[in-house]
This record gives sequence, structure tokens and C-alpha cells, in this order.
Amino acid sequence: MLTPFDFSYVFQEPIRAGSPFLTLVTRKNNLAHPRLGFAIAKKQVKRAHERNRIKRLAKEYFRHRQHQLPGIDFILMARQPVIELSNQQLVSILDGLCQRIITKQMV
Repeated sequence: MLTPFDFSYVFQEPIRAGSPFLTLVTRKNNLAHPRLGFAIAKKQVKRAHERNRIKRLAKEYFRHRQHQLPGIDFILMARQPVIELSNQQLVSILDGLCQRIITKQMV
């Protein structure tokens, strides 16, 4: 997701799933594929290389699972303690959040 319109569309009627580290805000889209956007504030994750690591891991996660995911727009938001997690822990949290979102969206 690139445009401000796409982000505001998701934030108008969001379905959320959160943990102490990450929050996924989602909404169904009219496309046949999922899209991913990031809202990782400098106030929460101060260093650019830490924000980039989170984005890189999330992009890789979604790239591997894009054919299994329904047409949903995902916005990933991070909280400050996320920098303490290892890459494997971060991916497992992301996987759990995605599973919760998919079950909420299918209801």
C-alpha cells in the first residue's frame, strides 16, 4: 500500500489484532491479493536500522505467504519493546496475529 487513501481506507473500519510488540490493522480490499503497509513511528522504534529490520522481516513473511492470504489490506504497527525480540520471535508473533486476523475476517 502506498497512497494515503489506501491507509485511510483501512483505518476507517479496521479489524485489529495486537500483542505487546506488534499490532495488525486490517480491512478487506476489493482485490484478489493481500497488500501490506507500515506505520512504524520513530517515537516507538527510534533507530532506522531497527525499523528497517522489522519491515524486512514482515515483507519476507508476507512474500512467502501471499498466495495463502485472502484479499486483505494489512497495516503493521510496532511498539518500542519489539527491538528486544529476535527475528524468529518476531516472525512467530506476526504469524499468530495473521491467523487471528484471518479468522476474524472470515466471520
